[in-house]
Amino acid sequence: MAAYRLQKRCDEEAVFVVEGPKMAAEAMTSAFVIRTVCATAEWLSVHADSIVASETFEVSPMELERLSNFKTPNQVWMLLERKQPKDCRNSKELILALDKIQDPGNLGTMLRTADWFGIRHVMCSSDTVSCYNPKVVQSSMGAVFRTQVDYVDLPQWLASCGIPIYGASLQGQPLNNTLTHTPAVLLIGNESRGISPEAMSQVTHPVLIPNIGGTAESLNAAVAAGILMHWLAS
Repeated sequence: MAAYRLQKRCDEEAVFVVEGPKMAAEAMTSAFVIRTVCATAEWLSVHADSIVASETFEVSPMELERLSNFKTPNQVWMLLERKQPKDCRNSKELILALDKIQDPGNLGTMLRTADWFGIRHVMCSSDTVSCYNPKVVQSSMGAVFRTQVDYVDLPQWLASCGIPIYGASLQGQPLNNTLTHTPAVLLIGNESRGISPEAMSQVTHPVLIPNIGGTAESLNAAVAAGILMHWLAS
């Protein structure tokens, strides 16, 4: 099981790791297939009857520590099968698209925020950090279980989606001067470089979050995404 600490092994087998009681509870109420559960006797004594998994093992705290990606392992470790891709080009809702997002914490926060605003489909460029990265899974606070996240050739997908595309840009129109449409795509770019030229060429509505204070140089990508999701979803 310790081999699943390696992201490459998880990618090869299309699985991902979930750790801790909160995330385990989210997993058990989700539609994801749970392949393996490794847990302490204490956790199993409470949850054994509600586990639906191919295999379950009782492990000691020391054994759990060898499995864990975190400094302080917490009672339960699970191995889940990943979701299959889903075509959302005919969606009637708001779709979040992410271009070259690299920071796991940012991606997890964006998924958590998308979940809050009821955005159920997220399209990512193939070079965006994996939504199944343990840090993303943990920082999403369960949103990864409720949000369909797919990886595609993003410029190509944007060109074929057939609905308005809003992209965050310093050259865009201020939000209060821009009409909103649904369904639509909200495109967020890389933390330091913004939206790539290839993806930007597909944007139909470049938008700008006004810098009211006039002093800060930029917004964190996840913060900007949250503001724009609220604006479009409201």
